[in-house]
Amino acid sequence: MDETLNVHTAPPASSEETAIRYAGFWMRFWAYLVDVIVVASLNGILITPFVKWLDIPPGEPGFLPLQGVLTGIVFYAYFILMTKFLSQTLGKMLFGLVVRKEGTPGLTWGTVIFREGIGRFISKTILFVGYIMVGFTKHKKGLHDIFADTIVIHEEK
Repeated sequence: MDETLNVHTAPPASSEETAIRYAGFWMRFWAYLVDVIVVASLNGILITPFVKWLDIPPGEPGFLPLQGVLTGIVFYAYFILMTKFLSQTLGKMLFGLVVRKEGTPGLTWGTVIFREGIGRFISKTILFVGYIMVGFTKHKKGLHDIFADTIVIHEEK
């Protein structure tokens, strides 16, 4: 008796799916480190001289120091504006990474503000677990990516 085995194989992945290279934890970490250096430089150029010009002592007013508030504004403005208009920050540019909305082209203001503002704040607040998740999720998503339904991928050349 001639028996043939009926082996079920998974359908081949689409060409679009195979072309996507998700950016992993370390690549995103180095890009973020570059961005932190850029933001620190912007703060040194813009905020520190401004606060000194106002002649406000460091750490004043006590509860929410002006320099801390302005530094936070520069931090979030940098990430929100760069991601909205260029889909990448300078760090991501350096490493060839880009932020995309899953399933649709372009990033809306709502998506970017949610990802870079609220999502990044939450990811940083809970002991960086939101960032560490990138190393363990299927599409290398951080908590802020999951919230905003975004991915970070390597740019096609």
